[in-house]
Amino acid sequence: MYYLYYYIMGIVLILGIILSIYAEVKVNSAYNKYSKVMSTRGLTCREVCEKILSAANILDVQISETRGKLSDYYNSKTKTLALSEADSKSIAAIGVGAHEVGHAIQDAENYIPLKIRKFVIVFSNIASKFLWPLIILGLIFDFLLYYSNFAQIFIYSGIAFFGLSVLLNLITLPVEFNASHRAVSILKDSTILTAEEVSGAKEVLSAAALTYVAAFVVSVLNLLRFILIFRKRE
Repeated sequence: MYYLYYYIMGIVLILGIILSIYAEVKVNSAYNKYSKVMSTRGLTCREVCEKILSAANILDVQISETRGKLSDYYNSKTKTLALSEADSKSIAAIGVGAHEVGHAIQDAENYIPLKIRKFVIVFSNIASKFLWPLIILGLIFDFLLYYSNFAQIFIYSGIAFFGLSVLLNLITLPVEFNASHRAVSILKDSTILTAEEVSGAKEVLSAAALTYVAAFVVSVLNLLRFILIFRKRE
């Protein structure tokens, strides 16, 4: 019955799964829509990013290309801005590229949430390696010793480690929202895009932001699932 309850509690994740699917559909829909709309000024994504970086007096960031749709990223360690559609003049590509420049600006300004996120990522990566081994060991001891305090230590240690991923997803939200806000403001104030084009770029970034919200909700529900399962064992 204990293990059956584990699968039954999977129902807790349904809301998060639905939200994740909705977010994925929404971001793909918005990106596909505005990837067909070219900016009237005719600047490529690379040129826009270079202009924004120059205006922010950030001269140590190198722009490169990466493969894959919506695979753009900023690497603070290597000071690299990777663009999936560097030569595209579409509103979607420019919006996403400007968002990543927003992260570069955060890095240059020592944006506190970004620094905290880097710190948590280190521990989260370590914790991810011990998460399941701890939980599995806890279940094994629980089965052999039948609800021993020793087994519970392993189980709840695993849950605590899993909580770090929830914290990481939580901290990611202000980092991503702020980067998008910076991107929209810069594109608007610098007149790189028209007001209508800025609205399109904002739609793409808002849809992308929803994927981070979905990831946070799923991580919270997953943590809740584990907690409910093991509390029932008590």
